[in-house]
Amino acid sequence: MTKQELAAICIARLKAEYPDSDCTLDYDHAWQLLVSVRLAAQCTDARVNVVVQELFAKYPGVKELAAADPADIEAIVKPCGLGHSKARDISACMRMLHDRYDCHVPDDFNALLALPGVGRKTANLILGDVYHTPGVVVADTHCIRITGRLGLTDGTKDPAKVEEQLRPILPPEESNDFCHRMVLHGRAVCMARKPDCPNCTLRPWCDFYTKS
Repeated sequence: MTKQELAAICIARLKAEYPDSDCTLDYDHAWQLLVSVRLAAQCTDARVNVVVQELFAKYPGVKELAAADPADIEAIVKPCGLGHSKARDISACMRMLHDRYDCHVPDDFNALLALPGVGRKTANLILGDVYHTPGVVVADTHCIRITGRLGLTDGTKDPAKVEEQLRPILPPEESNDFCHRMVLHGRAVCMARKPDCPNCTLRPWCDFYTKS
């Protein structure tokens, strides 16, 4: 079986298991997704979704958040952990959006990477979910782990290398939803330390399971 054939099986199985593949972070605007993804580092999406309600109510736009005192931002986002560094990055990111992009989030990968606190995962997420750019793979930690277990990648933990190895074997129109479903599967079944292999829809094709 080729990796393209295996990828097609995984896509079909995950679609059946998780028909709703939307991002689990709540947002109405691209800038809000930028903020939420930064807050989600080492924090659950569920907690982020609660915390940002106060943040976005107090600062309803890029202009308002860019003008906010980072200390005030930190006081609100502190429950997400790493409050000081996250508030600093959010403040700097919003100021750049305000000063350089007229409060709009750019749709260019390199421009997104240049924003404070934005890495490949965030840039890919914005491009895929907001701008619906095809052929982009969001290399989340769950996606990295599970694709390695399935043999779709060589097991590397480098997000850029995972993207490079997945891109040619995933249909462009499926790639973003595929990774969202991998995240859902990683949280519900294929956990890092104790995967629930007996209840895994991908078990017959999983190298991790057959070698355990």
